[in-house]
Amino acid sequence: MLGDNLPQPSAVVSLIQSTGIIRGVRLYSPDPNALQALRGSNLRILLDVPNSDLQSLASNPSAAASWVQANIQPYVPDVSFKYLAVGNEVIPGWQAQYVLPAMQNIWAALASAGLTNQIAVSTSVSTGVLGQSYPPSAGTFSSDALRYLQPIVHFLINTRAPLLANVYSYFSYIGNPGQISLQYALFTSPGTVVQDGPNAYQNLFDAILDSLYSSLEKIGGANVPIVVSESGWPSKGGFAATIENAQTYNSNLVKHVAQGTPKRPGAIKAYIFALFNEKSEAATRD
Repeated sequence: MLGDNLPQPSAVVSLIQSTGIIRGVRLYSPDPNALQALRGSNLRILLDVPNSDLQSLASNPSAAASWVQANIQPYVPDVSFKYLAVGNEVIPGWQAQYVLPAMQNIWAALASAGLTNQIAVSTSVSTGVLGQSYPPSAGTFSSDALRYLQPIVHFLINTRAPLLANVYSYFSYIGNPGQISLQYALFTSPGTVVQDGPNAYQNLFDAILDSLYSSLEKIGGANVPIVVSESGWPSKGGFAATIENAQTYNSNLVKHVAQGTPKRPGAIKAYIFALFNEKSEAATRD
C-alpha cells in the first residue's frame, strides 16, 4: 500500500490468485477498497489494528465494538478474516501498555458479534522482544518485553490464538555479517551451521523462530503456535540488498515453510513482506 503506481485492488487480488500458491494476505490497516476487492477471494486475511488506534481501543470497550462494527462485520462472511494483529512491533515501547487491554476489548467485541471461532486476536512482535537468541534452545524474552508478553501469552492460551512474529534473517545478518554467513541467512548453506543439542540448524530463519519458541516455553507458552506475520529480504537500499538475494531468500522461504523447524516440525504459516516495493524513502524492506 506504500508503493508508487500501484494497481487497483481488484487487479492485485487477481494477481495474487494467479500465482496459485499465495493463500493469504496481510493488510496493515482496514482499507475499505482493499477489503471490498477481497470479497469472495477465499484469501485468509491477517488484518492489523493500527498502532495509532491502540490507546483508544484499550481504554474504551465501546470504541473496540465500533471498530469491529466498522471494519469487520460489513465484510463477513465474504472476506475470510483469520487473524487480527492488535499492534505491530510495539513491544517493548511506550505503546506496549495498551496492547493487552486493546486485545481484550477487540476480542470481546468479536465475541458479541459471534466471530471468535473464526478470527484469532493476537499482536505482532519483532525479534526485538528477545533478550537472548543464541543458541535457539537458550532463547528468552528480554525483561522489558516479558512484563507485557507474559499476560499476553496467557490471553493467547485462553483464546487458542497464535503469537504473530516478524522474522527477518536479513536484519540479523547485516547486524553481524562477520559471524553470520550469507548462505546461512539465505537458506543456501550446504550443511549444518549450528548444532544445538539434538537440533541441527542449516538456516537462520529456523534458528530465530526456534529461539522464539524456546522463549515461549520458558513462560508457559509451549502450546502457543507462532505465525510468521512478516519475513522477506530487501531488493535494494541496503547492505546485501539485491534482487538476486531477495529472489533467493523468498523462493527458498516458500519451499521451506512446508517443513517446519528442528524444534517444531510441520508446516509454518508465513507472510512475505511485501507484495510491492515500498517508496524509496520508506524502510529498506522492499
